[in-house]
Amino acid sequence: RDARDLECMSVPDKYKTLGTFHRYFRGERRAPVPTLFIGGNHEASNYLWELYYGGFVAPDVYYLGHSGVVRFGNLRVGGLSGIFKGNDYRRGHYERPPYKRGGEVKSAYHVRQFDVDKLRSVREPIDVFLSHDWPRGISRYGDQADLIRKKRFLADELRDNSLGSPPAEELLHALKPRYWFSAHLHVKFAAMVRHGDGSATRFLALDKCLPRRDFMQIVDVPDRDPTGGFALDREWLSILRCEHGRHSVTRHPAPPRPDPTALKSRLAEHRAWVDGNVGESQLAPPGFETQPAPRGDEDGAGEKTSGAAPNPSARNPQTVRLMEMLELDFKLDLDPGGG
Repeated sequence: RDARDLECMSVPDKYKTLGTFHRYFRGERRAPVPTLFIGGNHEASNYLWELYYGGFVAPDVYYLGHSGVVRFGNLRVGGLSGIFKGNDYRRGHYERPPYKRGGEVKSAYHVRQFDVDKLRSVREPIDVFLSHDWPRGISRYGDQADLIRKKRFLADELRDNSLGSPPAEELLHALKPRYWFSAHLHVKFAAMVRHGDGSATRFLALDKCLPRRDFMQIVDVPDRDPTGGFALDREWLSILRCEHGRHSVTRHPAPPRPDPTALKSRLAEHRAWVDGNVGESQLAPPGFETQPAPRGDEDGAGEKTSGAAPNPSARNPQTVRLMEMLELDFKLDLDPGGG
């Protein structure tokens, strides 16, 4: 959004230069097509934390959240942001902008078990799933030898099956989406995962967005109609309500989940609440509110941060409205404490 956000990105200083996104954020430009994305490991984590549950980062550019499910017409898309690091997986979301404590600018985008737990509760079919790092073991379902030829430094991890995300691997086989798209490794790779129930998942990763690289592919999803655009998903809203009380915003792990029978009952109760209290018109995500340029940064393209103070955490209006609709308390700016 501005030079200050760059201090909340995990990149070498030489890359802390504004591009063109701030113009979309301010409404000076507009995305030519509706765009949906997840977080990886080089975004402004402070802005994505404001939209932890998902929301528009600019007009027609929708962030799926740290984990989430959303509809576009009758296409159902799920996703998991960030990358897997075992040391942080079971911790709560303790990081707060401007990430003053050492390492927080990196750990802020590490996948948490709590966000995976929510996706484990999804039962309705997923058409497309997005993750940044690859599901562990996915190379076994494609041309692994060709992948090693392209990325020789990955050979040992591929052969001992340590490359990729174990939680994403679990979700791949549990959710069985029709398509799964990943990034992170900057190489094109396709695979077909056939599941025991006869269904299959088509996996695709693409290369880095550079000249003469395979970074774009058009995929047609049969039997899906985009009419209506983005919409919140009732099952996912039910899961958000059900799990909200477990969300740890300190270093401490989220409390254990209830046993499967109790969890199923609780999810059904929250689904009944959503169906009874959230009307169809409320499923349209809260709209983006165009923001003015920060003072002194009216034309920041190309500027570096030069040690600019990071933006403080703010309550994003979209997140506030979502919490109000679901009758949930706002947790994202609570004091994480020192634990």
